[in-house]
Amino acid sequence: MRMQATIILLVALLAGLGGCVSTESSTRSSEPTDDAGDQNYQLGAQYFRNGNYELARARLERAIELDSRNASAHSLLALTFVEMGNHRLANENFDRAVRLAPNNKDVRNAYAVYLCQQREFDDAIEQFNRAIDVKENDSRWIEMTNAGVCVAQQPDLERAEAYFRQAIQLRPTFGEALIQMAALKHRTDDNLTARAFLERYLQANEASAPVLYLAVQIETGLSDDRAATDYMNRLLRDFPQSAEARLMMQQGAQGS
Repeated sequence: MRMQATIILLVALLAGLGGCVSTESSTRSSEPTDDAGDQNYQLGAQYFRNGNYELARARLERAIELDSRNASAHSLLALTFVEMGNHRLANENFDRAVRLAPNNKDVRNAYAVYLCQQREFDDAIEQFNRAIDVKENDSRWIEMTNAGVCVAQQPDLERAEAYFRQAIQLRPTFGEALIQMAALKHRTDDNLTARAFLERYLQANEASAPVLYLAVQIETGLSDDRAATDYMNRLLRDFPQSAEARLMMQQGAQGS
């Protein structure tokens, strides 16, 4: 099982460890000019988080009617159209959002995540890099990690590693970058380095089922049966209903 990334949108669109770190923008580049516009935006965001996309669309479109320069509303409306399967309107609203707020890192990150999901890698990396270069961006390790996940899908593993290492240099305990490095090194059969990044991750972050599954694969690659068994038992004990636990049990049954 390949590790998936979480592309960090302000509303987590993706979760787990085979995609990008993701977000809905939390930074409002263009605040609504009246309370009604803001109320509609907030309601739209709440409906989006709850998966009520038709209601989210209605509220966000109303927010934009009240303030057509609200880049965050355009960005979240784009994400809503993504969930509704309308990619033409998603693209139109993302394009409008980045034109309204070219220095809003969250808007660009959201657009880049979408482009990567559509396998438009060159355009995605351009948006990630422009988000990274925003002067006021004080958490650029997020976009660096997302960019690494994205280019790894091309696959350009050397370039992906460079992005992950830059992210870790800026934020040594950033879990997503650490686990992506562990997964990348396991993918290239450098399991000693993979183990080192995995251990760094576990020192600062909670384990999850995908992380423990990866740990089993790394230790198996190193022929450390005891460590692999310890991680496997932890996975089955702590996450018995997870897809990774079911897969592990299936593999055990096949091997017996």
